[in-house]
Amino acid sequence: MADKKSPASGWPIIQGDYHTGDANSPVAVITMGSHLDEAGICAAGAALAGSCKTENLGIEKIVANIISNPNIRFVLLCGTEVKGHLSGQSLEAMHKNGVEKGKIVGSSGAIPFLENLTDEHIKRFQEQVELVNIMETEDIGQISAKIKELTARDPGAFGADPIVVQISDDEGGSEGATVATANPQFLEIEKRLNAIEQKIEFTDAEIAMRVGRKIGRDIGILYGLVAGTIAFLVILFMMQYIVPLFM
Repeated sequence: MADKKSPASGWPIIQGDYHTGDANSPVAVITMGSHLDEAGICAAGAALAGSCKTENLGIEKIVANIISNPNIRFVLLCGTEVKGHLSGQSLEAMHKNGVEKGKIVGSSGAIPFLENLTDEHIKRFQEQVELVNIMETEDIGQISAKIKELTARDPGAFGADPIVVQISDDEGGSEGATVATANPQFLEIEKRLNAIEQKIEFTDAEIAMRVGRKIGRDIGILYGLVAGTIAFLVILFMMQYIVPLFM
């Protein structure tokens, strides 16, 4: 059995939108913008499962909860990417490239600035965990199978003590809050992004409804044509074979 260590007292140390499982599990699951059966994911063997909707505070909370538990050696990314924020792509970019002047190198997100993580925190995250990307997957069966696969590869606890990170969250712990004190304009950008995202979701829903109505109308027309053709054939049959019998 792989060696294990005790996580930081009170782990998970940062509150958020997640469920927790076995603290000795080597796998943390991030469902990005999707809200899946996180309790079921933990029951399948994950130490922690939850969403991450922002490329700043959301990522900071993930890093804080992971480096405070040396037993977590894999971060499994699944679920759908978050439009505009691109938190999944940003998390991968941070793990691969790190941060320069507070900005995630290579992130395509709108506001990829981290203010509560030091170079030590980020380096520890990079060294402690392997990122496994199956994003756009929402099937619990596939996610559970990947958890079991990674658990079988458990290398044991990371060879260093837990690191406790203090996260400054002026928005009362909200996942969607933006840590952007370096530039107040970021808050306005964040609001606009959220508004755009809501409009996109509304548009997608409207398109789906219109497509559904069109399909329903086309099916109705098809049924009408089939019924009309059958009626015509019946009448034709009667005229050719039945009517002459009475003449």
